[in-house]
Amino acid sequence: MTAPLLAHATDYGRMYARSTTEQFSVPSITTVIGQQAHALDGWFGYMGASSLAADPELPAILGSPAKTRQAVNKASKAAEVYRDAAAARGDRVHTYCEQVALRAMGRPHRMQECRDDLAANGEQAFAARFDEWWELYRVEPLAPEITVWNKTVGYAGTLDLVARINGRICLIDYKTKGTTRDGTVKALDDKVVMQLAAGMKAEESLVDPVAGEWEPWKYGDNPMLLAVAIGETEVRPMRANPEILKHHWWKFCALRRVWEMSADVTAAGQALLPVAPPVFAAVGAGTVNSGSSDDLN
Repeated sequence: MTAPLLAHATDYGRMYARSTTEQFSVPSITTVIGQQAHALDGWFGYMGASSLAADPELPAILGSPAKTRQAVNKASKAAEVYRDAAAARGDRVHTYCEQVALRAMGRPHRMQECRDDLAANGEQAFAARFDEWWELYRVEPLAPEITVWNKTVGYAGTLDLVARINGRICLIDYKTKGTTRDGTVKALDDKVVMQLAAGMKAEESLVDPVAGEWEPWKYGDNPMLLAVAIGETEVRPMRANPEILKHHWWKFCALRRVWEMSADVTAAGQALLPVAPPVFAAVGAGTVNSGSSDDLN
């Protein structure tokens, strides 16, 4: 997956600039969606317990307090290791998908190199299933990895692909997914609808990142929004329900406001200040308080 040239990692999440010579000014689509709370405590606990239970050295570990502590520390990081590995796999799959589109458009590509990279990691099945889907649906790519901007709401992002399928313009987001026990690709999260809706509501698309040249967004007029789950056993495209699209767009706009308020709170300064103990001075037989108004006096 080609990293968007105008995207930057910041203390406020991923943000975009208008050109390579300008400062970032708006959050990315995924940063905005990330303002939604996620309850992952159970998953983190499960990953840690599973890692420890599957450790082949567990019998020897249990007899040593030091080794036990090391094993527990390793298990506590199992979720992070799994997340990072899944992210790397997703990048490899996305890059391959991008290269397939570039080849179909007659543009320079690294398709075979990326396919070999997947094979080197035992992930060639993702490429094989994607190729089958691409041919079956007769995808006609128009714009792979296209960066878009919305000035009114204030956000930017990069869409995986704009394509024509069966005569219909489609905005496509790829999601690399694992496989369930029954051999089907795992279900997509409904949050992808917000991501696609934000892409559809873009006002501009990038022409030249160095010059900061943008043009009016030309693919936002009633496109089909497709989330494509790419697995090792199948590729399953899912269409965003047009009847409820407005609700997901409103939720995205609300999360954009949450991001702004959170950024304002962070920039405002330290939220909690230390309090000095009260200072007492003896006056005659009694006592009176003295000290600044910022202390407990």
